[in-house]
Amino acid sequence: MEKDNRQTKDEKYMRMALAEAHAAQEAGEIPVGAVVVCGDRIIARAHNLTETLHDVTAHAEMQAITAAADSLGGKYLKDCTLYVTVEPCTMCAGALGWSQVSRVVYGAPDDKRGYTQYAPSALHTRTTVTAGVLEDECRRLMQDFFKDKR
Repeated sequence: MEKDNRQTKDEKYMRMALAEAHAAQEAGEIPVGAVVVCGDRIIARAHNLTETLHDVTAHAEMQAITAAADSLGGKYLKDCTLYVTVEPCTMCAGALGWSQVSRVVYGAPDDKRGYTQYAPSALHTRTTVTAGVLEDECRRLMQDFFKDKR
């Protein structure tokens, strides 16, 4: 029963991350969205802002980490879960490692730039990872975005 409850919550929060990804797409950004949850409450919502800010580091995860830390009044996210629509890149995984986030949940894998291929040890040793939550929806959003770009 606990597993079903966690899966239901994971899907609920991933849908909120997908809403952020859609907001990114509408703004002309690569459609990646993220939310940070602490104590069953969303404390940060973010999406890619690299085009808007002219900043290659303005990934959804980086924006969410900053907003969550500000919300908590400290730099560590020890009791938090980050939900993100696409597997974090190496840069984001490193930042998540430094933040000591408790859990990372992502939708679609990123075979070209995902951290699991290039830096599988970047996350904090106590961070747990759940992959593939609403994977098809997350993947389809990215594929459709790039198909439209071509």
